[in-house]
Amino acid sequence: MQLDKPYYSISETAQMFNVNTSLLRYWEKEFTQIKPFKNKKGDRYFTPKDIEIIQIIYNLTKIQGYTLQGAKDELKRAYGKHASQAQAVATLREIREKLIAIRDSL
Repeated sequence: MQLDKPYYSISETAQMFNVNTSLLRYWEKEFTQIKPFKNKKGDRYFTPKDIEIIQIIYNLTKIQGYTLQGAKDELKRAYGKHASQAQAVATLREIREKLIAIRDSL
């Protein structure tokens, strides 16, 4: 996942993971590691670091089937291990999208 901007809106972030914005707000409450910037209106803006943590949480809960508490415990225990796994998953998704685009253009 190529993150070129310093901040991403909650809708942009939700779209990256194909989840609802309400799930991201819920995860923000449950995982203290997610700390989006909020403007005066209360709009959330996520940094690439926040998105990296969300990617790990997504991988643990949606891909590997961890419970929320299990994901919290695992995130605290082995952040570095899961960061590299989440990055690998993101890279594979990008490659898949590119291959699909190439196939569709043929």
